[in-house]
Amino acid sequence: MRKLSTGIVTLVLLGSSWAFGQDRTDTLYKRPKDTMDLVVKWKQIGKGVHFCETDAPVRSIMGDSKLTILKINPKQVEFDLFTASAMDSLSKPVNVWADTMNLNIVFNAGMYDLGKPLISRGLLKNGNHDNQFSYKEGWNVMFAINPLDSVNAPDAVVYDMQCITFDSIRNKYASFAQGLRMLDCSGNPMNWKKNQSCSMLVCAHDDQENLIILFNRSPFSQNQMIGFMKQFPTPLHNAIYMEGGPETSLYVNIGDFCLQKVGSYVSGTYPKDTNETFWRLPNVIGVRVKNK
Repeated sequence: MRKLSTGIVTLVLLGSSWAFGQDRTDTLYKRPKDTMDLVVKWKQIGKGVHFCETDAPVRSIMGDSKLTILKINPKQVEFDLFTASAMDSLSKPVNVWADTMNLNIVFNAGMYDLGKPLISRGLLKNGNHDNQFSYKEGWNVMFAINPLDSVNAPDAVVYDMQCITFDSIRNKYASFAQGLRMLDCSGNPMNWKKNQSCSMLVCAHDDQENLIILFNRSPFSQNQMIGFMKQFPTPLHNAIYMEGGPETSLYVNIGDFCLQKVGSYVSGTYPKDTNETFWRLPNVIGVRVKNK
């Protein structure tokens, strides 16, 4: 991995892990003028996994303005959460996490603390290990993995904490990753106070409860990405912001299909499209595609 000075690293992380304001629901969303349709054409790349790369509805200030999208059926794959703090305390790029843990898909498990780079900013729990015990107020969505109460339950679900309480699910799953809400449980868009453009990775559910993963390297604002999700051909809900800037990582290796997506731009702190390597991440979500 290319070395960056400590000062640059700190500034970039500030760009993706700043103090977000509490989300506000915008139930009167209207599609902005002069936007193209969002065209989604799926290609199956594995059992329960589909891929699409398409043009964003508006042009970014730089790059190819593409959106990379995965659709994953949580009932047909295996999800897991991995934290360096529960293992060897060594952060790893997503491709190394994939090789080490035998994973087909790996992406960010939320933002991590600037002063304690192994520790998540929101609640992060994996089995008996608490990476971050504290529930962060104003972070109104929870990624839940590894159900404990039913063999028929999906392996991964994103919950809106304004629609249900954390207490109602805390004993139903082994692993949790807390994040920031972009669409609520009814699909209503949030109105983010921070006006920032960046590379980012977002997860949501469609109307059949598939997990939708959206990645953009070309910078867009969070409110723009929320607008893109509102143009999705099937309604989306329970959207969670996972990471932004050069830390943003998406790795897919299924059969003959290999995809490596690396983030870069953060307005104000890292306003350039030059990052070319996966950053080392302390916490990741991994997916294994079942053979049968």
